[in-house]
Amino acid sequence: MGGEDYDPRYLSYFDLFNRQRFFEAHEVLEALWLPRRQEANGDFYKGLIQLAGAFVHWQKHRPAPAAALLERARTNLGKYPTTHERLDVKAVVVMIDEWLRRLKAVDPGFNPPKTAGAPQLRLEAPGDAGHRHDGRERS
Repeated sequence: MGGEDYDPRYLSYFDLFNRQRFFEAHEVLEALWLPRRQEANGDFYKGLIQLAGAFVHWQKHRPAPAAALLERARTNLGKYPTTHERLDVKAVVVMIDEWLRRLKAVDPGFNPPKTAGAPQLRLEAPGDAGHRHDGRERS
């Protein structure tokens, strides 16, 4: 995909995810992924679906399944370049690692994320993918 021709379901995933509508984010991207799961972006979409699914478990106070899905998401997303489909994959992996640390430190009475502490995903502006903010190519 290039420029602005992203599937609306891909873009909707990020909107839903950032509004903590993790189940809906999972569902909308799964509809895009299912017929394309054997294609080049199959594991990328699968990783994003697993990421949203992890936070569904988090909202339902199930840290063990949340951590398991975060691990799978990390594995799938880690197969892609630092920036892929305008997503800073490296930053997402760092976020996953931070949430895994949080989940491992959780006591039985934890609460799901609040708006201020909820995970957020950001797509880079068109033309930024593959470039650092100082204008140099990413390695």
